[in-house]
Amino acid sequence: MPEVIFPGPEGRLEGRFNPGPRPRAPVAMILHPHPQGGGTMNNRIVQAMYQTFVRRGFATLRFNFRGVGKSQGVFDNGIGELSDAAAALDWVQSIHPEAQTTWIAGFSFGAWIGMQLLMRRPEIKGFISIAPPANMYDFTFLAPCPSSGIIIQGDADEVVTPGAVQKLVDKLRTQRHITIHHDLIPGANHFFADEMTDLMKSVDDYLDMRLSG
Repeated sequence: MPEVIFPGPEGRLEGRFNPGPRPRAPVAMILHPHPQGGGTMNNRIVQAMYQTFVRRGFATLRFNFRGVGKSQGVFDNGIGELSDAAAALDWVQSIHPEAQTTWIAGFSFGAWIGMQLLMRRPEIKGFISIAPPANMYDFTFLAPCPSSGIIIQGDADEVVTPGAVQKLVDKLRTQRHITIHHDLIPGANHFFADEMTDLMKSVDDYLDMRLSG
């Protein structure tokens, strides 16, 4: 997984990129949790999702938001981080301009950024949102949500309340033409400390289902 440096809105951004095995390989981008809570692209959930997409033949990128690791800039409360994500996706697409589909995956803060990017980029056809912080941030921008995806939550999450996530899921499920899957992992806290196997089985089962066609 070669280290890459690419241009962002506030200077260079640092990432890890695995090119696709063929020119028309699909693209996936993984977004990390809150920078001020210690979130980086080396978060174990981010790394696990990265490896899952690499195994499936995606051109896969994870990167550090501004002010994290070697990425330049300073934390911008999500506004600048959304711009970082858009720039990162532009960079991957410049390498794989023939990609037939694009996926976005994020954990916690990264899920919030990813779902905002989803609204701006019609080429994103699938999403994985792990513990989206629906009790901390406004998700009303998902009106309507343009593509199907899965939201995964731990039922013992002490940071993001399962009830707030359930309300988000219920709202999204009222929309036509998309399907929202929702997996609740028993006993899992916000970081899936002892439930990584269950979490990644949920991710892989969903990808098996979506990509089998």
